[in-house]
Amino acid sequence: MGIDHLAKLAKRSIIQQSKHRLMFNNSISESNFVSHYQQCRVYSSRSVNTSSTKISKTNLLSVPFSIRKSNPSSDSAKTRIGFLAWYLGALESRPIITKSISSAVIFAAADITSQMIAMTPSDSLDIIRTLRMAGFALMILGTAQHQWFNFMGRVLPKRDVVSTLKKLLLGNFAYGPVINSVFFSFNAALQGENAEEIVARLKRDLIPTMTNGLMYWPLCDFLTYKVVPVHLQPLANSSFSYAWTIYLTYVANLKKVSD
Repeated sequence: MGIDHLAKLAKRSIIQQSKHRLMFNNSISESNFVSHYQQCRVYSSRSVNTSSTKISKTNLLSVPFSIRKSNPSSDSAKTRIGFLAWYLGALESRPIITKSISSAVIFAAADITSQMIAMTPSDSLDIIRTLRMAGFALMILGTAQHQWFNFMGRVLPKRDVVSTLKKLLLGNFAYGPVINSVFFSFNAALQGENAEEIVARLKRDLIPTMTNGLMYWPLCDFLTYKVVPVHLQPLANSSFSYAWTIYLTYVANLKKVSD
């Protein structure tokens, strides 16, 4: 009996010790699993935060950049359309003053270009000369163009080749000599020349100017009368006048014949 009792006690103690070991091992593995799981969560949250930060930075950088990139072109297009609409409205409501100002700007730019071409390093721009050119366009040329092109539109309203050629001939042999004579006389008078000197200037400069004009204006006039609407023809004529006026202002500011 004593031996059996001791054997049972030994067996029971062995069983209890094995249970304690199993519980201890399970607790360790469970704690390891929990800590590993927590580490995974921390790592995943960090990666998510990092990616969201990158995305937010990308959005913050790319979206305004795309806006900045697209805005200038759209703004410039709106500005051009707005200016064109404003100009066409001004032509409709105040045609003469609008055409006169447009011609004055073109003549001033052409005269400045003409001076810069012939300018030496020691020369400076003659602002008075430029004001004379712009003054002629503002006070005389704009109104003359308005009246002439409207007259041509009434007398020869068609745009066929025959009508266009008739307008071209009238422009080069009727309107051209008159407006050039007025231009030379206006400029000479503002420079202090008397009537005899103005007549002498016209005799010297008018015929060569008209001859040179026949090599430039027929094509310009053909395109103007054939393609451009009547209310825009003065603007087209002034635009073609830019290159011509560079030459014209040079001739107009030559020395007097007596010099």
